Amino acid sequence: MPTALWIAHVEVTDADAYGQYAALAGPAIAAHGGVFLSRGGRYVQLEGRDRARNVVARFPSLEAGVACYNSPEYQAALAHAKGASVRDLMVLEELD
Repeated sequence: MPTALWIAHVEVTDADAYGQYAALAGPAIAAHGGVFLSRGGRYVQLEGRDRARNVVARFPSLEAGVACYNSPEYQAALAHAKGASVRDLMVLEELD
């Protein structure tokens, strides 16, 4: 089964609330087998909309990434991000 990448492009509008999200989201992601590959590192925007924070995590499968998003633990974290950020988030299956 192919692994999958959780890719988020984020504009933080309330750093304190978003910090609460990040503190809760990390353990929820890890609990579903997610491992961060990049979390707010340097980047160069070549096309499309620029968002200052970019995050990539690898999950054991597409289903694991979606299950993480829908989990009660992640949804509790997400409550802090809503209203504190503008986000685009996707889970993308990797090639075998």
